Amino acid sequence: MSSIFSLNDISIDALATQYIGNRTAGEPLQLCAELIDIDNPILKQLLLQYFLTPFRETGSYHLWHPTDLNLNEVFHFVKTIFDQPDSFLFQSNNIARHLYDITQLPQIKSGELHVVHFKSCPINGVLTDAVGIYKTESKANYLRLENIKGHYQFSSDEGINPEKMDKGCIIFNIQKEDGFLVQVVDRTTKGGEAQFWKDQFLKIKAANDEYHATEDYIQLCKEFIVQQIPTEYEVERVQQIEMLNNSVNYFKKNESFDKGQFEEQVFGDKELIQSFRKFEKQFEQTHDRTFESDFDISEAAVKKNVKNLKSVLKLDKNFHIYVHGNRERIERGFDKESGLNFYKVFFEEEH
Repeated sequence: MSSIFSLNDISIDALATQYIGNRTAGEPLQLCAELIDIDNPILKQLLLQYFLTPFRETGSYHLWHPTDLNLNEVFHFVKTIFDQPDSFLFQSNNIARHLYDITQLPQIKSGELHVVHFKSCPINGVLTDAVGIYKTESKANYLRLENIKGHYQFSSDEGINPEKMDKGCIIFNIQKEDGFLVQVVDRTTKGGEAQFWKDQFLKIKAANDEYHATEDYIQLCKEFIVQQIPTEYEVERVQQIEMLNNSVNYFKKNESFDKGQFEEQVFGDKELIQSFRKFEKQFEQTHDRTFESDFDISEAAVKKNVKNLKSVLKLDKNFHIYVHGNRERIERGFDKESGLNFYKVFFEEEH
């Protein structure tokens, strides 16, 4: 999927901002009475940068609902904006009400909700309009320097860092029958709050694109090597690391994925390959997705996810050994006198 690379031709057709308090804490909902007017070209460029650039390396999703797509609130409101642009202000307030009504967790932070109608967005080789929904939860302090009658004075103020987005999504007016094409940013990583934006507010599912195919297959490999293999075979941690390294190298060095080639390069052993295929089917059922036997590898997904395939031997709390290859140069043993395990590492030179 092609992302937004140039901001020059994209325009902001309408912008509305509301305040979303935490409902469980008794904080208010403040709706927007009129659209925000943006005449300053520098401000307009900063807003485009803030609203669009975080999505350059994200996968794509679709809005969804288990029984009827039209029952997905965000889908209904955004679809109405696309069909009736004059209803933008009314529908943006509906989006704010929906977010406020489902804010049930006390740890959900209050903040401003920005709803934007974009024109001329390039996506998948076409130009289309889009609706962006963003929530600002954190503010930054910044310095202001003013020249007052020849004398400089510093002051501080609080504002939004245009290079740091808390939560956001762009909903493109394509693939309507599938729930539109959606890109998402969510910096939250802890607990129920981490699932709130994607699962409860937007209600999205991953699109079957190269980004998610790559990301999910890397996760499949990690779970199989780290969790499943030790339940079936006697395997040393060094052997697991070697397989993780082989997986990383395959995704980094190839532009396209070939299942047979991957299995031979990473596992080699026929019995292990059969075990992997069985685990893959279980993974597909658990995650409600189907892997193709070949697909294009997403460089962005590789860059983001291979860091989770850690090739590190952690020995008690004292030592970490990073293994990048040549498993034959590491030997594991047990010392009877001390009653401790040990690793013997062979090398040619010390750097």
